[in-house]
Amino acid sequence: MRVTTTTLEMLAAPAQEAPAFPEGVRLDRATAVSPEYARFLYGLVGGPWHWTDRLGWSREQWADELTVPGAEFWILYGEGVPLGYVHLHPTPADTGTDVEIRYFGLTEQAIGRGLGGRLLERGILAAWSLPERFGLPPVTRVWVHTCTLDGPAALANYQARGFVVVGAEDEEQDVAGQPLGAWISTGGPVSADQH
Repeated sequence: MRVTTTTLEMLAAPAQEAPAFPEGVRLDRATAVSPEYARFLYGLVGGPWHWTDRLGWSREQWADELTVPGAEFWILYGEGVPLGYVHLHPTPADTGTDVEIRYFGLTEQAIGRGLGGRLLERGILAAWSLPERFGLPPVTRVWVHTCTLDGPAALANYQARGFVVVGAEDEEQDVAGQPLGAWISTGGPVSADQH
């Protein structure tokens, strides 16, 4: 299947605050995410969208990802369970810090409830304020990539929140006919898929 991956960036923090979440929904900054919980969120949110590239990762690979200075998870909760999350991943840049929104999305039960835009807006604000929590150089760029295997509203959601497209690549990929879902076993090889 031909998959288009689009890279978007934002070079200045948004001027306005994000709207509040509905009653009974909250966003928590997770300060002690374990490799197991990170993998759980990845499968829970990404299972319906062909997120497979990390399903074969070892616990050590997940742990390494979580120990990057400034790496941060913001988890949306409602009805006592996770409804989505944002994973921020900073890297040093020539003029400060670049922050990638490495993963962002909602669970299937949260889609269509008006939460995605709000979660993304909160994630963007958290990305720009990472230096306040971690003593990093100022953020000069927040970026993200999305692909045609992601949810149909993903690209428009990023653009509506101020991200600008800076590149796109087409690639032929072996993709399962249906997403694997959150119940995939890691007992065998997992197809390589770019998210």
